[in-house]
This record gives sequence, C-alpha cells and structure tokens, in this order.
Amino acid sequence: MPQGSSQPPHRVAVLVDAGTNPFEVGVATEMFGLPRPELGLSGPLYEVTLCAPGPEIRMNHGFFTMSGLPGLEAVDTADTLIVPGRPDNVVPRGPDVLAAIRRAHARGVRVVSFCTGTFALAEAGLLDGRRAATHWMWAEAFRDLHPAVRLEPDVLFVDEGDILTAAGSAAALDLGLHLWRRDHGAETANTVSRRLVFAAHRDGGQRQFVERPVPEVPDESLGPLLAWAQERLGEPLTVAGLAARAAVSPATLHRRFRSQLGTTPLAWLTGERVALACRLIERGEERLDVVAARSGLGTAANLRARLRRETGLSPSEYRKRFGGVPGEGAGALSV
Repeated sequence: MPQGSSQPPHRVAVLVDAGTNPFEVGVATEMFGLPRPELGLSGPLYEVTLCAPGPEIRMNHGFFTMSGLPGLEAVDTADTLIVPGRPDNVVPRGPDVLAAIRRAHARGVRVVSFCTGTFALAEAGLLDGRRAATHWMWAEAFRDLHPAVRLEPDVLFVDEGDILTAAGSAAALDLGLHLWRRDHGAETANTVSRRLVFAAHRDGGQRQFVERPVPEVPDESLGPLLAWAQERLGEPLTVAGLAARAAVSPATLHRRFRSQLGTTPLAWLTGERVALACRLIERGEERLDVVAARSGLGTAANLRARLRRETGLSPSEYRKRFGGVPGEGAGALSV
C-alpha cells in the first residue's frame, strides 16, 4: 500500500498549449489521471487537470482540437505542473503561458517537462545554471537559444529536485515512473509499470537514443538473459558470467545491451539490484546487511551509497517514507 494513500490526491496540472504533442498529454493522463485498480486503493493518489491558455487548442499538425479546458488559473492550485512538448520550439510561448509557469515555480510547485517542453521552462527562466534534458534532435537549437542551461544531450531524463525534464516522448514514460517511485516507492512504481507493460526501471542517465541497425543476421533478444539474472540478483553475477550464460563474448554482450537497452550490463545489473533493495525495505526488512546480501549489493556501505545516489535518501529515511511493517525478529535498520 503506498504511503499517504489516505491523504488528498496530489494535484497535477497539464499545460496544453497550441501545437502540443498529443502523445505526451496522453502519457500524463495515463500515468496520473486514470484509476489504478492494480494498487487496491479506495481513492486516487493523483488528480489531473488539463488546462490551456485559450478556449480552443489546436494540437500538433491539427489532428484534433481540444476545447472546454480550464484556463491557466488551474496551475495556481496544482502540486505538480507538467509541460508537454511541441514541434515549433523556436516560436516563443505566449506571455500568459510563461507567466503561469513562473508562478508555479515561485509557489514551490514541482515543475516537469516532457520532450521539448524543456524549451518552455528555459524560456520562462527556470533552468539557467541547471541541468536539463530535451530531445536529441533539438539539442543544438536548445543550446543556441538557452546557453545558460547545462543541457545533458544524451540522457533519458534529469531530476533536479523541484524541476524534472524528460528527453523525448517515450522518455516521458520513464520520468513518469520515476515520479511514482519518488512519491510512493519502488514497489508501487513496479506495480504501475506492470500495468503499463513498460520497463519498471530505466535510470535517467541511460542513453536516450538507442541505435537499432538492421543486422545481416538478426541479433537475439536479451529477454531470457534478463529474466534469468533478475531471479538471481543476490548471487555473485558478473558481466563475464552473463556473457557466458548468453554464450557470447563480453564485448558482444556489451554491444547487445547498448543496442537493445541503451546501457551497459553492469549499469543494468546495479539498477536492478537497487530496485530490489528498495522493494525489500518497503516490504519490512529492517536488517541492512540482509537487504545488501539479498539484493546483491554486497555490503551495507555499498547499499547506503547506491540508495542515496538513486533516491536521495538513506536506507532508514527510505524505510520511514515507503516502508511497511517490519518482519518478525528484524533488527533496526542502521543509517
């Protein structure tokens, strides 16, 4: 059960501007606006409102027009503001849109952009001196327009605490699940990801552009190997061992991970182990050495370092926020 499930829903405003990409609006509503029966809750954890600067909004390429949306005043009651992207990024946003984004940030609202929505946040002045992500095709134009922003051109998303930016349309799904993890823990995010039939955990630092050349002989899927490894995370798995299991060389395994997942075998393995450690803590395991051993992270010191890098929390802080009832006989979780 997610922590805070008895609290009022977290209010999410999605700012729909002229030319907005429908896919990213769909991601926002799918992630945060639809019922989640898989969580077994009596009420929603999020409440989504689409808002717009005018009575009618023509979406990207005019595929359809949205009407009857609340005005931008809906931003002023939100806890999180999501700004989807649009293709005409060099065209300035309207002053009312930029003012709404600035008001939200000044009020302490969590501000999120999907894909090229990063341009709007930069234009509003929120990103100067900060790291940010946007779609790789627009990286050069973004740098030209906003040189004061520390653009990360080859990552899925960037989490700067109060401002989060996703690189592309599909990366919005990764960032959405990252927000679920931040708000309600790894176990809940994993449940939501299964409902979406989407990868539960892709670290924001993974490459946003995954090359998929057509080989002369079709490459084998990593699926069976990943499933095998996920069942054995507490064992001393190595890249060499994974390569042997797949009957390929370590170099070939690296190439397959890069082409199919956009990451390295070691980075994938570490991410899966951290996610398992989070689930163990959430399920009530308080003994830090047990969590480290069962997740394959080895030592309590390594677990502390990895968990803080991934979540910004120590193990005890993570348990306080997301943990369940401790198991019988469990010892105190040290920090």
